[in-house]
Amino acid sequence: MSVKRVKNIKPKFLCVLCVLCGLNFFSCKSVPTQFNSVLEETHLPLDAGASVYILADVKQSRSIIDLLPIEELQDKQTKQMLDRTNIAAAALFPNESGRQFQLAAWGSYPNSRASMALGANKHWEKQIDSEGRTYWYAPSVGLSIAMTARQAFAVSFTRRGQPAEPHAAVPGIEIPEGFNEFADGAPLSCWMNDPGTVLSGIMNNAGIPLNFPIQQLFTNIYPIAGEYEALIRLIFETQTQARGAATVLGFASALAPADFELASILLANPPIQNGNNIDIKTARLTEDDLKVLLGLLINL
Repeated sequence: MSVKRVKNIKPKFLCVLCVLCGLNFFSCKSVPTQFNSVLEETHLPLDAGASVYILADVKQSRSIIDLLPIEELQDKQTKQMLDRTNIAAAALFPNESGRQFQLAAWGSYPNSRASMALGANKHWEKQIDSEGRTYWYAPSVGLSIAMTARQAFAVSFTRRGQPAEPHAAVPGIEIPEGFNEFADGAPLSCWMNDPGTVLSGIMNNAGIPLNFPIQQLFTNIYPIAGEYEALIRLIFETQTQARGAATVLGFASALAPADFELASILLANPPIQNGNNIDIKTARLTEDDLKVLLGLLINL
């Protein structure tokens, strides 16, 4: 399986990070400063409808973030912005939604003259959202951002016309049941709603008949002594479905063709059923292995 580089967000993703890095922000507000405090919340300030939701302790997961198949992450300005960020939450949307990504970040950013800098730039238009909050809109690149000294929000979109508000609709996206507990202790976690069709398709193409309806997929990624490890949880509607899928996956390594690149990653250890869930612990992953896995998750 080849890893697809995510290029369709360029130049918007880079534009967001350059602005956040190079400009100064508004007044401070109370925001979480510890990753564990986010895992005590019931919602994230992101909108519904995304294919993938990512939550990261940026300091602890930096080596993982640097391997995400997004070219703009290798840019100097991007790296400088990440150096100032403690916690990041992101949503990646399907193309038909009209949006590409949404970002919420918490950190310690420079604090002065943002309004003046953006106001002096002809590419940015000042807007007021439905809650009376100021944000900035760049129609030429389909991007809206809002910033404070400790928090930043951004949304990119493909449809031109009315500005899109960067703040999520209150109360934001509900964190799935069990995700906070699952993600506790992991520097980077993500969840995907309704991944079953694509994941089953990948397995079926490899000769592994995984035809069970997977409701959600959770993933934790851990850096370990220069390598990586991932824990993947498949969530089913019933224990019977989970038991059947565990049986199939238990024989999958024997069924998979020799050229099935994910076999050594996903099928190295026997799946463990826990109620409606199946947990799959990967083998130790090299950087190349992790790039393959991240490419799968992002493009589900």
